Amino acid sequence: MADQSRNPQARRSFLKGAGAGLITLALAACQVVPKEPRGPVPPPRTEEGPRLPAEETRNRVAVLVPLTGENAGVGTSIANAANLALLDTGGERIRITVYDTGKGAALAANQALAEGNGLILGPLLSEDVRAVAPIARAVGVPVISFSNDAGVAGDGVYVMGFTPTQSVRRVVSFARERGVQRFAAIVPDGVYGQRAGQAMIDAVKASGGRLVAMQNFNRTPASLRAAIRTLNGQGNYDAVLIADGGRIAVAAAPQIKAGPSKNARILGTELWSTDRDLYKTAALRGAWFAAPADTLFTQFATRYRARYGKTPYRLGSLGYDAVLLAVRIASDWRLGRPFPARDLLSTEGFTGVDGAFRFTRDGTAERMLSVQEVNASGTASVSPAPKGFGD
Repeated sequence: MADQSRNPQARRSFLKGAGAGLITLALAACQVVPKEPRGPVPPPRTEEGPRLPAEETRNRVAVLVPLTGENAGVGTSIANAANLALLDTGGERIRITVYDTGKGAALAANQALAEGNGLILGPLLSEDVRAVAPIARAVGVPVISFSNDAGVAGDGVYVMGFTPTQSVRRVVSFARERGVQRFAAIVPDGVYGQRAGQAMIDAVKASGGRLVAMQNFNRTPASLRAAIRTLNGQGNYDAVLIADGGRIAVAAAPQIKAGPSKNARILGTELWSTDRDLYKTAALRGAWFAAPADTLFTQFATRYRARYGKTPYRLGSLGYDAVLLAVRIASDWRLGRPFPARDLLSTEGFTGVDGAFRFTRDGTAERMLSVQEVNASGTASVSPAPKGFGD
């Protein structure tokens, strides 16, 4: 557990100076300007301590992330980003405490609730969300998870992570606008692949295209080769979706380009946004994928490095944006009262490092995504993300 109190001097008016290079973030009507670092801030402590003292001026918000175990790097990045957001906003209405799910998600949730936290940000993993959700639900505390599994959303649980459904829909729609008619896809076994595959079926149908082939694989090199071989034998296609991360895309693209549909456009999902080296694979140049725009994340990463001395994981932005959201809604959160969860369903939505987003009735985050094209030096936007839901 690590308690993160606000810095009383961290509040400032929100300004965007020309060429100032500062992160410009707006969470509905709440806006902040990042302060210059005042020296290193230590990472959240993981040792157990005494129960938190009574809080008389701020509502408590728990951040549940893995600080130990194999996902500790991602969890620490999210926790640090959450603390950075609190410093940037002043955070005079909330107090953040970080709890380690690496020692057990249910244990972390029980401790957080026993210490009076009225909102839970996290956990990261879908299995941890399933452990935490009934505990929080029993006392009426909302959970805003960092998971990308839409299957855990609903009944007081909100999923803030990037889901394949929206990225697939966005890139397929863009491809149709550019004249693509016949689509194919290779999708991995497992929950992510199932959701990406169904999203592909729905997106192609909704856009008036034609899905000519889809193959599953189990992420082994032999299975990937077999899937592409079978795909290439099922007819020509204008575009093919590789519904997996950068490592699989790098392996699959040359094999696809060696087949009968060598001129097909390669499409990807939001998972590609975490891989900065896609451009090094010539077969991926010209590929399209949909993901949050990187402009504000790049500025956020600069701020993060200045304070913590390291580069944040891409998912660190979720911690920053979740705290911005909590700070915004905290203006209507009366001390000692339940968190006003109804405010999470604002139709106007919120804006943060990853652009505009809003929660739908089913508890998933609907996001405004850009379409990126892989080129010889990295990626470039070929279709900017809308700035808001009215655009």
